[in-house]
Amino acid sequence: MRAIILAAGMGLRLVQPEGQQKPKCLLRFGDASLLERHLHFLKAAGVDEVVFVTGFKSEQIEAELASIDWKPKTEIVVNEEFTLGSVLSVHTARDAMTRGGDVLLMDADVLYDERIFDPLVAGGAVNRLLIDRDFEAGDEPVKLCVENGVPVELRKQVAAGLKYDTIGESVGFFRFDEKAATRLAEICADYVATGRAKMPHEEAVRDLLLEKSHVFDIADVTGAPWIEIDFQNDVKRAADEVLPQLNALRQFAGASQQ
Repeated sequence: MRAIILAAGMGLRLVQPEGQQKPKCLLRFGDASLLERHLHFLKAAGVDEVVFVTGFKSEQIEAELASIDWKPKTEIVVNEEFTLGSVLSVHTARDAMTRGGDVLLMDADVLYDERIFDPLVAGGAVNRLLIDRDFEAGDEPVKLCVENGVPVELRKQVAAGLKYDTIGESVGFFRFDEKAATRLAEICADYVATGRAKMPHEEAVRDLLLEKSHVFDIADVTGAPWIEIDFQNDVKRAADEVLPQLNALRQFAGASQQ
């Protein structure tokens, strides 16, 4: 299994102070950056092939990886046109997408509990989506709609009249088996070739889902704390609300093992 972590964007909506801008995956919560937290969860799950797609201030990410001296060494591919959409980042990582085995495709700007991660990596070769049914309504969350266990929509805006029996927020982590990963790479290549490189990669994933040529599992992670960091308010919520929950869960897990 291979993890591809998308970390190329500028994070403009975060509005960082002039001269202090850095990739969002380098934001620190507690004693670790988001980047380091990803690596710890991946290693604990036995995933040691990790590819970072970088762009904005890539050198800062490289320096962070060098400072923590992670083994085995992670791979870095650079999206030079990082001001465009994340579909271009997936396309930039097309070699990693198509070199065989299951692929985890992950947003870098997420603070989360390991209960989010465990169902993502469980079992043999599979395609899997994560859904959180406890989400805030509005235009920002990417909604995952499911009918009879089959994903029927993956978008911020859900069309009126769409039939579904379950709706939640997509966590932003996806798992693809070898065939689905290769097909997603083909879809992303078509996006880039047809002038749609500014699109988010979720649109390409949506196309893959709606083709219905691959079966997808839905893992419900409702109740597990997590947050995607897009705005300054998200940074505050991550520090004030989510991190204390993660620390409490870690302390409980440690106490229960004694």
